[in-house]
Amino acid sequence: MITVVVNDEEQYSIWPAARELPAGWRREGTQGTEEQCLAHIDAVWTDMRPRSVREHVDGARREALAS
Repeated sequence: MITVVVNDEEQYSIWPAARELPAGWRREGTQGTEEQCLAHIDAVWTDMRPRSVREHVDGARREALAS
């Protein structure tokens, strides 16, 4: 059994469900075959940029529009 995991930067990966997670990762809630988990990641992870980069770019865009 495989599980989908996600880190604080909202980056996704797969991990064997029975193994302890590496530091900084948490279970996302989806389990299944590798193919099912990868299909789920493909459907939900539509912006590959780390969360901190997205927030920085969005903040800069808002500041530019406000000027």
